[in-house]
Amino acid sequence: MNHLEQLVAEWYEYRGYFVRRNVQVGPRVNGGYECELDVIAFHPAKCHLVHIEPSMDAHSWAKREQRYAKKFGAGCQYIPALFHGMAVPSEIEQIALLGFASNANVKNLAGGRVMTAAELFAEIVDGIGNKKVAKAAVPEQYPLLRTIQFACEHRHAAGWS
Repeated sequence: MNHLEQLVAEWYEYRGYFVRRNVQVGPRVNGGYECELDVIAFHPAKCHLVHIEPSMDAHSWAKREQRYAKKFGAGCQYIPALFHGMAVPSEIEQIALLGFASNANVKNLAGGRVMTAAELFAEIVDGIGNKKVAKAAVPEQYPLLRTIQFACEHRHAAGWS
């Protein structure tokens, strides 16, 4: 699991989602699986189901389109069965979370929304950056989020803007 997978999984779980990570789907007759889905998150109260595929690749947009088409197609096919017995929405939000990319010109990949790592960090800082550690510490089971919270709280003392 790469750090973007860990971070996005922590972020969704921290916000009340049930999170599944690195889920093998599409068992093959001779062994192995068709695909691995990186992060799947479901929030029952909001009835929101999201499939996030983080990547630190530097591939061309054409190569990414091909790769994400396979991942997002498998997600649409197999995710509903992962929550058997739960009322999940028929629509799955799919996000291509990219560490090395801009979404200025490309907003979608294979039907999923392109999100940059910078956008994810901004969302996280907006959500926890003003919470004081002494009064509202991020629980220790979310070490990456907790590190971001500490960094935000101490950035002024360190001379950051």
